[in-house]
Amino acid sequence: MYIIVNMDTTIAAISTAYGESGIGIVRMSGPEAFDIAKKIFVPAGELKKPFEPKPRYMHYGHIIDPEDNSALDEVLCVFMQKPHTYTAEDLVEIQCHGSMLALKNILDLCLKQGAVPAAPGEFSKRAFLNGRIDLSQAEAVIDLIKARSGKSFDLALGQLRGQLSERVAGIRKELLDLLVELTVNMDYPDEDIEYLQYEKLSNSLLAIDDKLIKLLKSAGEGRILRDGLGIALVGKPNVGKSSLLNALLKEDRSIVTDIPGTTRDTIEEQASIRGIPVRLTDTAGIRESEDLVESLGIERSKEAFNKADIVVLILDASRPLDSEDMLLIDMLQGRQCIIILNKSDLPQQLFDYEILDDLPGSVIIQASMKTGEGIESFCDIVEQLVLGGSVRKENDALLTNARHEDCVRRAQKEISEAVAMAHLMEAMDFIEVNVHAAYDALGEILGETAGDDVIQEVFSRFCLGK
Repeated sequence: MYIIVNMDTTIAAISTAYGESGIGIVRMSGPEAFDIAKKIFVPAGELKKPFEPKPRYMHYGHIIDPEDNSALDEVLCVFMQKPHTYTAEDLVEIQCHGSMLALKNILDLCLKQGAVPAAPGEFSKRAFLNGRIDLSQAEAVIDLIKARSGKSFDLALGQLRGQLSERVAGIRKELLDLLVELTVNMDYPDEDIEYLQYEKLSNSLLAIDDKLIKLLKSAGEGRILRDGLGIALVGKPNVGKSSLLNALLKEDRSIVTDIPGTTRDTIEEQASIRGIPVRLTDTAGIRESEDLVESLGIERSKEAFNKADIVVLILDASRPLDSEDMLLIDMLQGRQCIIILNKSDLPQQLFDYEILDDLPGSVIIQASMKTGEGIESFCDIVEQLVLGGSVRKENDALLTNARHEDCVRRAQKEISEAVAMAHLMEAMDFIEVNVHAAYDALGEILGETAGDDVIQEVFSRFCLGK
């Protein structure tokens, strides 16, 4: 594996977000990190001998420009010795005041003393190249930074700790053992026990195939917990879509009035339901309209409807179903949907429930956005649809992104073909090709067999300083 990274250089970058804050951090990593930091950091108090930092100890002092001895800022400085650092290299973190001017001045001074600017994700890339983390753990760092809910954060933290890596490495170990056995059988065939050899091989392949299938089944839940569940709130005007959005956000995000058509465009918001990240889209009422602006909003509503993981149809239970309601019900055929019969606090109309019961996978809730009735039931159903009523153990591994899922899917396809050939007692040379391909496909998750283009793509998603 060859990646263009000069490991002999010392890199530096601002590691905290741009903007005003109480504390900002400038980070350096590489062979000269300690020497550069000692040139510009002066600890508080009188010293009778040259300053020798104590590793993993918070030193208080000032950053001083050696050229004119001017103080740039009052700081805390931490020296961390390799290999027990994030990058597995000598690493220094300078904690200064969170002014962008202070951060820029300190970074410029580090560069003037011999450091080079870090590329986006270069600290994590060095951690990967130095063997401290594998590629899936590096991707978990991105997920931790971008986590929008408790469950997505916990999932990313588990992946960073190696839950997925251990599971994939375990399956690869089984495949490697199979490859050894196949090589031995190909080099030293024993026709007297050929049937027993193929039977054992088939059983081993089937066991691995089962593990890969179970891992693939986790991809849906993993994707949702990582990226969020897309929920579209649909219904004709003035049925309570905006009221439900506001209730879930616990703030008045959408304007709520008795005038139909108040929401003229889709409104998208991020929220957390029982720790599950969700992307809520409050749509303009889907109906026939001669108003040009409202018509554009209705078209966007239809687009949000088609893209959503779950569609929530809100009906006004105090009025009979009309043609606009029936249009939406027809659109829900074949979709995962939750139907909310709103305004239960008002006198109810007798609905033709058979029409709603015909929708496969639909769940019906009686609710009142005015009193809050049904909101908890709605949250219960969302949690049930995502988690399937199962309680995951803390060490359960889930596939959380498309790259991992593609690798496992390719590995499972190869093993499935190997199983079929083993049943037909095909030549073991052919079976070995499939098993080796599966082994390599899983290796891409960890970065062991991933090409340079894949690795570069992963680290290009990182921000500076991480």
